Amino acid sequence: MTPTLRSWLLPGLALATAALHLLFAHRYGYFRDELYFIACGQRLDWGYVDQPPLIAAAARLATTLFGQSLTGLRVLPALASAGLVALTGHLARRFGGGNFAVALAALPAALAPIFLFEGHTLTMNAFEPLLWTSCAALLVHLVRTEQLRLWLALGALAGVGMLNKYSMAFFTVCLVLGVLLTPARRLLANRWLVLGVLLATALVLPNILWQHGHGWPMLELLRNGQLYKNAPFQLGDFVRGQFLLLHPFSAPLWLTGLGVLLFSPTLRPYRALGIAYVLLFGLLVFLRAKDYYLAPAYPMLLAAGAVQAERLIQRPVARAAVLVPGLVGFAALAPLTLPVLPVDTFISWQRTLGIEPTQHERHEYGVLPQHYADQHGWEQLVASVAEVYQRLTPEQRARTTLFAQNYGEAGALDWLGAAHGLPPARSGHNHYFLWGPGDADGPLLVVGGSLEDLQPVCARVELAARVPPSPYVMPYENNLPIYLCSELKVPLATLWPRVKHYE
Repeated sequence: MTPTLRSWLLPGLALATAALHLLFAHRYGYFRDELYFIACGQRLDWGYVDQPPLIAAAARLATTLFGQSLTGLRVLPALASAGLVALTGHLARRFGGGNFAVALAALPAALAPIFLFEGHTLTMNAFEPLLWTSCAALLVHLVRTEQLRLWLALGALAGVGMLNKYSMAFFTVCLVLGVLLTPARRLLANRWLVLGVLLATALVLPNILWQHGHGWPMLELLRNGQLYKNAPFQLGDFVRGQFLLLHPFSAPLWLTGLGVLLFSPTLRPYRALGIAYVLLFGLLVFLRAKDYYLAPAYPMLLAAGAVQAERLIQRPVARAAVLVPGLVGFAALAPLTLPVLPVDTFISWQRTLGIEPTQHERHEYGVLPQHYADQHGWEQLVASVAEVYQRLTPEQRARTTLFAQNYGEAGALDWLGAAHGLPPARSGHNHYFLWGPGDADGPLLVVGGSLEDLQPVCARVELAARVPPSPYVMPYENNLPIYLCSELKVPLATLWPRVKHYE
């Protein structure tokens, strides 16, 4: 390969990854969590019930720049996915790999099912692998150069990572413990590490103070999720998930990478990365975490495994025999997490292959896996609520409150409802509860629920409409009732503590 092609290999792979995501960014619709994060972005704060503040700021930036463009909303995750591919290839080079190792490591970093989905939607998970891999790359550079000031950069990355998702703290602690358990521990006893810790603490402190000031709602939410929402933890399912989420074809690569990081003399200086993975795996099993929580730790293993594969596979024909079938194999499963197929074609494809979606929650599933079902039905829901709302008199509309059962419905009514003249939605779900009931004192339009739930608090209640049924949405969102509570027995503000729902 010529020097020019070599210099363009990583940028080319990264740009191709971003282009792939943006090409299909508008195939389905808004993801449930995206609608919620947009709502949070319209109400910026240092903390939220169920996440740190960075994702709200990202949503605010995207909607400010691109308005209601779905593709625009997903520019940031596409760029994060491109950055992950570039960093994974960069790590392969740092480990001593050449062009084959770079391409081999970049392939699963771009096309593994979990990374395809995370690069498709604006969520905290879109940025987490990039932030973790950045920390791993910085640590590798620190070990290679012994430039102790890099601890300051690592502290900054850790702080930003915790403002994105709290699990960054787990990875950071495991990474430092990994360093402590290797000869690289000599790099710990210096003031730059202390300054890095102080910087990370300073960055995350406003969020910690917010959580403290609001009674640590995140802990309540996590407890409720384990008790009522998340599917029961099974160690076998957790382990199986690592192979499925990363694609079975990538398993030899990351398992080899783990092995060489732990035992190979060649990569001995970076053994802390392998130890960090083992510690993190054990910690997440102990915490009964979801299988995808470990996904951001794999790019560093993929890079190490690719370098070892390059050393073992020398002939160009043999390397092509690895890359080409690998590309085909990853592409074959791409429809599972990137909407490259129209929805009906995807359903037929899924049935033909006999694939059953992994259940992370206890809800009943429909014909689509949850991550796709949660991208359908929002426009129909908003239009149905708007139809009922417009039937009210102007005096009633001025005093009417919209109430949704969960943050997805409330977020859809907030973001898509303005074009229909709808007022802001209310909900007791997660951070919507803290935003309160508002000051409306008139009729209540309730999306979801049942008459039995409403009759004790409504003097007059009727079924005003139903959202048109759809096979594509989650079953609990299908054919939703819309109730009109013409008169409350007590003010909504008085009822509000009873609607709190952190889960």
